[in-house]
Amino acid sequence: MDNISLLLEGFATAFQPQYLLFAFLGVLVGTAVGVLPGIGPAMTVALLLPLTYTLDPTAALITFAGIYYGGMYGGSTTSILLNTPGESASIITAIEGNKMARMGRAATALATAAIGSFIAGTIATIGLTLLAPVLAKFAVSLGPADYVALIVVAFITVGALLGSSVSRGMASLGVGLFIGLIGTDLLSGQARYTMGLLPLADGIDVVLVAVGLFAVGETLYVAARLRHGTIPVTPVGGSWRRSMKREDWKRSWAPWLRGTVIGFPIGTIPAGGADVATFLSYAAEKKLSKHKKEFGHGAIEGVAGPESANNAAAAGVLVPLLTLGLPTTATAAIILTAFQSYGIQPGPRLFESQPALVWALIASLYIGNVMLIVLNLPLVGMWAKVLRIPRPYLYAGIMTFAALGAYAVSFQTVDVFILLVIGVLGFFMRRYGYPVAPLVVGMILGPMGEEYLRKALQQSQGDVASLFLHPFAAVAYSVLAVLIVGGLWLKRRRSRYEAAMERALTSEIAVVAAAETADLLPGHDAQHELGRRDGR
Repeated sequence: MDNISLLLEGFATAFQPQYLLFAFLGVLVGTAVGVLPGIGPAMTVALLLPLTYTLDPTAALITFAGIYYGGMYGGSTTSILLNTPGESASIITAIEGNKMARMGRAATALATAAIGSFIAGTIATIGLTLLAPVLAKFAVSLGPADYVALIVVAFITVGALLGSSVSRGMASLGVGLFIGLIGTDLLSGQARYTMGLLPLADGIDVVLVAVGLFAVGETLYVAARLRHGTIPVTPVGGSWRRSMKREDWKRSWAPWLRGTVIGFPIGTIPAGGADVATFLSYAAEKKLSKHKKEFGHGAIEGVAGPESANNAAAAGVLVPLLTLGLPTTATAAIILTAFQSYGIQPGPRLFESQPALVWALIASLYIGNVMLIVLNLPLVGMWAKVLRIPRPYLYAGIMTFAALGAYAVSFQTVDVFILLVIGVLGFFMRRYGYPVAPLVVGMILGPMGEEYLRKALQQSQGDVASLFLHPFAAVAYSVLAVLIVGGLWLKRRRSRYEAAMERALTSEIAVVAAAETADLLPGHDAQHELGRRDGR
């Protein structure tokens, strides 16, 4: 009952007019930026992070939560209408949703994704409300060695399971750990990896790394790949009320619930995040559906299930973030940065030290979810027009906002230069297939892991074996082995599914091309006409 009363107090705070306004602005701006081509939730959150600096902590985090959920909603619009997923978790939505859009069912696909996101977001937020306080109470009893085990689990799983290659993921993690160690050691007072440069003595701000990788680096990468000219946006074509038939509702409600059940637990553990959740949801729907032949050609279950799993996993990510202070995705790492910018460290003591703030934040997730469904369904035509923004203006605007945000960190010109260097690093990482999420997670958790490791060794008087003898630490390392084996198996199955879908798509394109070539052969029309006359 205490949690329910605290949640009601959180609603009382979140329903104040100024906080409602901040929540609305958050979901509006988050959706608008998330809709833009090539921009995923992580980039949206990183790009808009500096906007919260002038607000009080409650207003800033409510706005930030709206931006986070809005970016998740906006990504489905890009995937369906443009066939350009802003992140890997939206690939399945792009495959099935864009096929539906090409069949003239864009409004149906968008409505299915929006309603599924609302249902999954609401149920997952309820799960967050019930699970987070319990986990926080348990986490208070953990010691430094236990936290070292948790951070090692986060390191290995995020590095091994994100991206197409384990070695590249671990290399990205190593770069993040190196960047996190740049600065002055607090115990010895010695400068580490600063190369004698005074601006690096205080370390590199996480905001610069996040904005550099996800705004500058991603923009350079997407701009380098996309060709000039107008973006071919599939028209929405009609109202969602008229497009959603009774059959569509019948085929969607079970995938919405199944996607939520699959996505939320996976989001709460560092096991690949929404990528694995959407894959499992798609595989489940393909196996359980009565319309298996439609998969790969615009099956509505292939939009409803994965999109629900995606948003449920996004809410699940907040559980270890708020209760343990562990970010398991790139977006969660940037949210952790927002907390730290106000001197607030998420973890076991957060629910005790900042109860008003954390419960107002959770309450704002419910409110933001309702605002998003109201914004997305009636105004989907407006979001489609946002997609037609000329790309030179779009990328110039992103780079400008990124530079202004970097300068606002400490009002030093050198930060803009650091931003550009990290942006170029992010571009080459994307260019050669190195995931950027492990870098951000490594940079944030690296100093935390070093601190807990020193505390654990001090308590055990340098006995390394004590790091593995604690009951919770032993369980964590055992779970780590299971997560790695299971995660790699799931990645292999996902690769097989993607390869099979790619082969099917290639054969379909080949058939269409052969038919078009046959129609264009010299003399084909004349032979057809002659045969028609002979038959007559």
